[in-house]
Amino acid sequence: MLFELRIVNFALIEQLSLQFQSGFIVLTGETGAGKSLLIDAIALLVGGRASTDQIRTGEDEAQLEASFHLPDTHPLLQRLRSLDLIGQHESELILRRVLSRSGRHRVYLNGSLCPLRVLEELGGTLVDIHGQHEQQSLLAPAKQLDALDAFGRLHELRGRYEQTYQAWKDLRTQLDALEHEGVDRARIEDMLRFQSQEIEQAGLLPDEEERVRHERQRLVHAHRLRELAHEVYVELQEDEQAVLTRLGRIERTLAELAQTDTAMGDCEQAAKDSAIQLKELAGRLRDYAERLEADPDRLAVVEDRVDLIQQLKKKYGGSVEAVLATGRRVQEELQLLDNREERTAELTARLDESARHLRTLSQQLSKKRMDAAKRMTSLVGAELVALKMEQAIFQVTVLSDESDEGLGPAGRDRVEFLLSSNPGEPARPLGRVASGGELSRIMLALKTVLAEMDQVPVLVFDEIDTGVGGAVAAAMGTRLRKLGSFHQVFCITHLPQVAAQAEHHLLVEKGLESQRTSTSVRALKGIGREEEIARMLGGLTITKKVRETAAELIAGAKGKRSE
Repeated sequence: MLFELRIVNFALIEQLSLQFQSGFIVLTGETGAGKSLLIDAIALLVGGRASTDQIRTGEDEAQLEASFHLPDTHPLLQRLRSLDLIGQHESELILRRVLSRSGRHRVYLNGSLCPLRVLEELGGTLVDIHGQHEQQSLLAPAKQLDALDAFGRLHELRGRYEQTYQAWKDLRTQLDALEHEGVDRARIEDMLRFQSQEIEQAGLLPDEEERVRHERQRLVHAHRLRELAHEVYVELQEDEQAVLTRLGRIERTLAELAQTDTAMGDCEQAAKDSAIQLKELAGRLRDYAERLEADPDRLAVVEDRVDLIQQLKKKYGGSVEAVLATGRRVQEELQLLDNREERTAELTARLDESARHLRTLSQQLSKKRMDAAKRMTSLVGAELVALKMEQAIFQVTVLSDESDEGLGPAGRDRVEFLLSSNPGEPARPLGRVASGGELSRIMLALKTVLAEMDQVPVLVFDEIDTGVGGAVAAAMGTRLRKLGSFHQVFCITHLPQVAAQAEHHLLVEKGLESQRTSTSVRALKGIGREEEIARMLGGLTITKKVRETAAELIAGAKGKRSE
């Protein structure tokens, strides 16, 4: 249920904080007082379209905040917990929306900034808003199908059908692509085989590029490298003043030094270690210089290899790793082409099996929909009688297309609500024959019939009683009160017969505060409520008789609630 609503600087509302209870709640007040502003605020908090025109004049921002307490069985709770937006043992959801004149509106969910689309996705599971224009959704066959499936508790079966339908579509797409691929198969295969052969013949290794570049560098500068290596070798060992010769003399001097002062013994060892390392270095340089020689033939081979690597890199991805990856992918694609006939046969068999399963599920769905349509027709018809449409004939029809072409995302059925408002007239689609007042009553009848199945906790009715009065209004009030047993129901009304049935009554008023128009809301009880019902009955002149009638309406409604 909607537990609390806070509004700041929204249109005519400067600041408002309301707490709500469960059951049936009415909002009344003079025309233009701002009753619809509360509904607009709720709509924005569940993803409605915002406009800077909704910000109070002279202010930079409008702030809207709502606290919802969700029942433990509500499917939204599990999703919120999986997103870490609500604790495992918590059930309160706080939505906040800030409208800014800069156009940078912000949305918060339990204190965390979130995209508007998240609010839009969640909103439909929290609040269902109905007004004169929303009733037009009743005219759409898809909405009528959804209503029938909800009534028949067919969501689980429909979900299995939808999954199977998607799998069937995917298989058809794969098979179509495979068949289309066959048209260009020869051209594709020739190209793939050329690529595979080119990469395979190159015989590239993952670390080869670095090695051949290093070898090329060495071959190009072989003469100079040998000169440098030999020069250092001579300096170390062959020259009269060679480093190793002098190091030998240093070593003998240090030995004599250590004999005199044993504390310097490690110096002699350091000299010996240095001599060993320098001898190893001299030997390595000698061997290196002897191996180095100019090899034009080998250089040409290496140059060609470097060029080949560059060409392949340019064609297949910019690196040796990418070339090798392309080679693997091409091999896989060739194998798939080679296995095309096998894949076609496999996909065809899987498609046939999926189609058989899909037909079975669609037949089960059609049968259950037809059974549900009969029950729904009967129950909605009874509700319409209670809503003073005794002469009306309401029918739920299910038309099935038995061909495979008739299989769609929701089955093979087309559901349509038909109405005959007058005796002797054939039942026709709602949109052709139902007036606005009749649509209001039909929608209310449907909501009443679907009350136990509908998991949306908050229902909002914005003047759906327009165009009705008298006994019809009283019957609508009774139905709205009944809905309050299953949902939290908000209703804006101008009809005293409806308002009297409410469990909670809010009066919306408009007045001047500091020379500015402002909308306020207060709860009515006792005499205050009788006065408002009397105003709705009698207009400007409220007589004693009108007050008595108002009191009788309220008392009568209380008596019905206690039955």
